[in-house]
Amino acid sequence: MSLYSFGTDPISCHAWNQDRTQVAISPNNNLVQIYQRSDNEWKKIHELTEHNGRVTGIDWAPTSNRLVTCAADRNAYVWSLRDGAWKPTLVLLRINRAATCVKWSPRENKLAVGSGSKIISVCYFEKENDWWLSKHIKKSIGSTILSLAWHPNNVLLAAGSSDFQCRVFSGYVKEIDDKPSPTHWGTKIPFGELLFQSGEKGGWVHGVAFSPSGRYLAWVDHNSCVSVADSAEDKAVTRLSTEYLPFLSLLFVNECQLLAAGHDCAPYLFSYGGSGKLDFEAKIDVQKETTKTALSAMSHFRNLDKKGAKESERSDVTTLHQNSISQLSIVDGDPSDVTAFSSTGIDGALVIWSLKA
Repeated sequence: MSLYSFGTDPISCHAWNQDRTQVAISPNNNLVQIYQRSDNEWKKIHELTEHNGRVTGIDWAPTSNRLVTCAADRNAYVWSLRDGAWKPTLVLLRINRAATCVKWSPRENKLAVGSGSKIISVCYFEKENDWWLSKHIKKSIGSTILSLAWHPNNVLLAAGSSDFQCRVFSGYVKEIDDKPSPTHWGTKIPFGELLFQSGEKGGWVHGVAFSPSGRYLAWVDHNSCVSVADSAEDKAVTRLSTEYLPFLSLLFVNECQLLAAGHDCAPYLFSYGGSGKLDFEAKIDVQKETTKTALSAMSHFRNLDKKGAKESERSDVTTLHQNSISQLSIVDGDPSDVTAFSSTGIDGALVIWSLKA
């Protein structure tokens, strides 16, 4: 476990490059900052300033080394490193509300952007005009898209939204995709086809994730539930109601285990053993020692700001993160056997966790 602090500003999203020597973060504003690891420290080497609204999503394509960012300014940019500088290319999203999340497809030839327009923009590069075009998925979406995840086959796309639903759509783009093979999620999959929908009147769906094989789809929502759908079992849904605060992000660490984290400030491990068998395994955290030390006035108020607390409140947070965790990402290992992962939070910290026994 390694803890790194990037200041008191919340980290709203982050993404790693291929060899995990660089990380891109957004300190909850319109900037994207890229840091280079040097020994046990991080040095800022680039700052991307094209957005004029709060950055809501970052994804880094490992093979092509391209960054994609989206923001509340209703724009998304694909960034390429040329001559030591990151150059942006505008993505034509055609939306009239904020962009809320973005994900590269596994083959890095498409990207998906969720928005407050009740739309998912599936974007691809058109060489003839040298720009990124978008096609819209609108079917059945009743509110803002909060999270996205691509299926390993590069075609299916899962989306969680604030209408309490988790859905799976077809993101097949005939201009660039090979004809996909049938899956348990569906056989006929023209662009925009709705293949799965599930949800309760319990809360916004904050995070979605496919298992490494694509058989399982997991999601977390604001009613503190973790849910898993099994496509091979007629898309049967297993739901586990937890006693914890709502989760905001989740990540499969192998085919049958997943991590979830959010407002409880720590990652939690769950295991799925088939229909009806979704269990809590462990809380992954290092208890922080509480030591009483004399603080300067500046340090005292900085700590209050970091925790979002009032001076009259007594809140000793014993978890490593001192505020909600906003995102989980893979750091080491194959998606089918993750050995290390990272978390970023509202406390401005990045933590790298080891899953090795």
